[in-house]
Amino acid sequence: MKRTLMRTITFALLFSFISTCIFSGPATAALKQYVTKYREIQVSKEQHKRLNRYDYLIKYFCSFSFFQPRHKVNPDFIRALILAESNANPRAKSNKNAKGLTQIIYTTGQQAARALLKKNIRFRYVSKKKLQNLRPEDLYDPAVNILLACYLIAKYNYQHKGKLDLVVSAWNAGEYSIKNKKPAQYKETLNHIGKVNGYFVYFLNRRNKGKRYAYRR
Repeated sequence: MKRTLMRTITFALLFSFISTCIFSGPATAALKQYVTKYREIQVSKEQHKRLNRYDYLIKYFCSFSFFQPRHKVNPDFIRALILAESNANPRAKSNKNAKGLTQIIYTTGQQAARALLKKNIRFRYVSKKKLQNLRPEDLYDPAVNILLACYLIAKYNYQHKGKLDLVVSAWNAGEYSIKNKKPAQYKETLNHIGKVNGYFVYFLNRRNKGKRYAYRR
């Protein structure tokens, strides 16, 4: 079971993990508050409908091992990230000028595009030319946005050994926001960790229920 989870990069921070309070102190207490806040979060039919438009892209770009052989980003994590960031609106734009489904800032997108070019991987849906000449408006393209997000999440996951709180902190507050193996203690970041975690747990539970039902039949 553990090997399977590691191969697909299933992230480590679930509600049950936090509720056991393996670590103690104010930072953990603050994080637990935000995880609890989104413990029962649900995904509406409309949200599922919007996400389904991009399911082929999510599955495709999550099929690559960007940093370690057989270690791939979990598609349900990308679905959770999309809902937490933009509610699956490809034209979303934040007050910090982050754009698209996963709300990527242009400079971060440029860095990711350059890194992907060095890996010399040929992708469907996103050309090498587009990565070479990435423009701010390209972040509104779902294929470009999801590719860059999968690469960046794989990078943060590799750096932080699959710990969801640290991965989301790197995503939301910057990859240098982690101090002493703890996420950035900004309210926005902690809230974001809780929200992504809540959606991720929702999708994992939904998938597991479906498997149990299929097995009973």
